[in-house]
Amino acid sequence: MLDLMPDAEQMTTLVGKPLYEIWNQLCAFIDEKYDMEHLWNQGGKAWTYEYKYRRGGKTLCALYARENCIGFMIIFGKDERTKFEDIRDTLSDAVCRQYDEAKTYRDGKWVMFEPTDTTDFDDYMKLLAIKRKPNRK
Repeated sequence: MLDLMPDAEQMTTLVGKPLYEIWNQLCAFIDEKYDMEHLWNQGGKAWTYEYKYRRGGKTLCALYARENCIGFMIIFGKDERTKFEDIRDTLSDAVCRQYDEAKTYRDGKWVMFEPTDTTDFDDYMKLLAIKRKPNRK
């Protein structure tokens, strides 16, 4: 089994120091609220790495890394899209725009954010709470 988990140096080289710090802050933010399995994978065609948060066979979200870019994806099922509309007015315009522009597939709406700072982290937590209530106090 190939060890896909990059070390800090590899991540810093790939995305750059500022984005790697954002990556780490986002992971810490999620880890503070959610006790989940963490899975490293190859990132497919568009990304170098995928880092998934899963529990009980269900994915909460995934982070992605490629050269000078990080991604944060949440997939919203049908019921979750209704819940998104319920909290839309509490979210930033940027987050809503990203949601609106995301492609909807048969299995859900795949929303990819590309954070460059921590501005939208509180909104990301609201979005994750739609998928699953935080299981850490």
